[in-house]
Amino acid sequence: MKIIVFSDSHRELEGMRQVIGREKPDYVFHLGDHDSDAEQISRDYPALAVAMVRGNCDGWSDTPKTLCFVLGGVRFFLCHGHTLGVKGGYLRAEYAALEQNADVLLFGHTHEAYYACEERGGRRLYVLNPGSCGCSWEPSYGRIVVDRGTIREIGYFKV
Repeated sequence: MKIIVFSDSHRELEGMRQVIGREKPDYVFHLGDHDSDAEQISRDYPALAVAMVRGNCDGWSDTPKTLCFVLGGVRFFLCHGHTLGVKGGYLRAEYAALEQNADVLLFGHTHEAYYACEERGGRRLYVLNPGSCGCSWEPSYGRIVVDRGTIREIGYFKV
């Protein structure tokens, strides 16, 4: 199963459409700023499952601030990151994900792509910020491939 992760699209939809057309994902996760972009992608690709969280630029949206769920045997924790102070470091976000027993932490907000596999509390935690797919000199996105409960690939790539 292939998951594409976007964040900080800021009303720039064309890059997301290009990536979806090229990657042919099973799922899309959008990590906020602007959740309305994720709603539009959902309308554009009605057969594509889209999960989204609210960012700091999403105003009075009723989209949740965080999501935690299991997909393909892997537990994901999604957030935008602004409420967890990710511009000052990732530790609070990592511990929030671990409190939810997550295997993968996904966040945005910084507009800077980042990937690591951390050991926290005796557990492995994959940490991915896909960067900004909409308002960056080098737009980027995340890709995760899950097979039978195992992460086969995770990282970020240029749009």
